[in-house]
Amino acid sequence: MPLYFRDKALSCDERLQRFIECISEIENWMTSNQLKMNSDKTDFIWLGSKQQLAKIQCQSICLNGVHIPVSSEVTCLGVQLDSQLTFTPRVQLLARHCFYYLRQIQMVRRSLNTDSAKAPVHVLVASCLDYCNNVLYRINTSAAETWQSVLHSIAQLIMWKRKFDSITPTLRDDLHWLPVSQRIVTNCVLSLHQTVPKYLQELCVLVTATARRRHLHSAARGDLQVLATRTVNFGPAVSL
Repeated sequence: MPLYFRDKALSCDERLQRFIECISEIENWMTSNQLKMNSDKTDFIWLGSKQQLAKIQCQSICLNGVHIPVSSEVTCLGVQLDSQLTFTPRVQLLARHCFYYLRQIQMVRRSLNTDSAKAPVHVLVASCLDYCNNVLYRINTSAAETWQSVLHSIAQLIMWKRKFDSITPTLRDDLHWLPVSQRIVTNCVLSLHQTVPKYLQELCVLVTATARRRHLHSAARGDLQVLATRTVNFGPAVSL
């Protein structure tokens, strides 16, 4: 069960105490309902920019007598989070996972035709690329290149291409797969239309919905309206 709080780096000590009290209340409720919370299995992480994290002196917290060190990486719902939200550890871990299964499938690839090879690749490898990849929107170039190399390796294995064969036309014309950046954007759009609550869908308004903006190039591209915000390192902070 993840718990979050947001505050300024210099005010974290005061907010942390309230956070610990909140966890104690949760534990009391669980105890009264014959449940148990394992404090020794709890992970704690600070999220922020490198400059803000340097201002925080607290490197451990105490929950019910158990001292928990602050982690540099934690896992939430199968997604690895690092303290600066670069998601580089997640990309690297999944890349190793994907290449491991690709090597296993390669051992029997000669016994499979193209259609038969697609099934294990999609189940064991491609599905991992699409799981919660919405969080990778606008990831750094290095992580995107790692992700793209996995996609290329999948295509080479399915279509039985050699290592240095051109793979981009195969991705586009034979497999009909989008590049990594567009694949992530597509999943974000599908999520907005299928699983996101209505109040979030209402925030996604086309530029063409506003009469005075219909003549703009952004309207012709089908862009969404961008709300006026005071931005910080990790997305909008306060609406103006």
